[in-house]
Amino acid sequence: MGDLRKPFLLLAMLAIVLAIGVEMGAGLVLGGADAGAALVDSAGALDVDLDDVSGVSEPSGRGTGYLALIDAVAVWSTGLFCLGLLLPERVQGRVQGVASLIFSIILIIVGLIALVVAFVELTIMVSLFVAVPFGTLAYLALWGFFPVGEAAVLLGLVLLLKLVWAGLLVLAQPRFLQNKGLVLLILTTLLCTVVLEFLHHLVPVILVSIVDDVAALVFAVIAIIWGLVLLIGSIPAIVKAVRITATPPPAGAPR
Repeated sequence: MGDLRKPFLLLAMLAIVLAIGVEMGAGLVLGGADAGAALVDSAGALDVDLDDVSGVSEPSGRGTGYLALIDAVAVWSTGLFCLGLLLPERVQGRVQGVASLIFSIILIIVGLIALVVAFVELTIMVSLFVAVPFGTLAYLALWGFFPVGEAAVLLGLVLLLKLVWAGLLVLAQPRFLQNKGLVLLILTTLLCTVVLEFLHHLVPVILVSIVDDVAALVFAVIAIIWGLVLLIGSIPAIVKAVRITATPPPAGAPR
């Protein structure tokens, strides 16, 4: 940590925190537009009459928000680097093991819950979509008019912030590139962001919510895997800290 450029590291922390903030706030920014006119057009195509569909809103989707599950690992990893600026290496080693264990358990639990929620929602989506005509209309009313343009803007901002985060980490300490786990994490979160944007433009707009939910499922699984990696990685640190604590100091050494 001696040649670590601290300002770049702190700016990297700020960039990834802003990225995860945008992802978590995506549900507040996306959706909310009136989709009633589009629903009437769809009903006409299916030869079904609708008297009043005012107040029907566009969905916000889960994919962007579920990216935050993966980026929580990025925030955690960057935070551990920043922790080294405040704590001695010996103390940091003890704190890091226990803290990583707790964080990984929380991440796995949240990831599992998110996985179940996304799976249930995806099942409902597909079931309604194939139940022509009334089930399809219900699907269209709830999920059929995804705000692709707004999502593209948010994902572009998120991708930019992640690129800035990765670049600042390298500027802070080029040896971070030797950390295979960190490099894999960077590639994972960047790839997931790009893939989500690609999926949003891959299918017709009425199917975007479905592929978005599929992406959310994948992101939850990836987050759980990273949680397991952190969980396994924290065990040696905890064992080492326990051994050091249990070993009595040499005679005459200060306690």
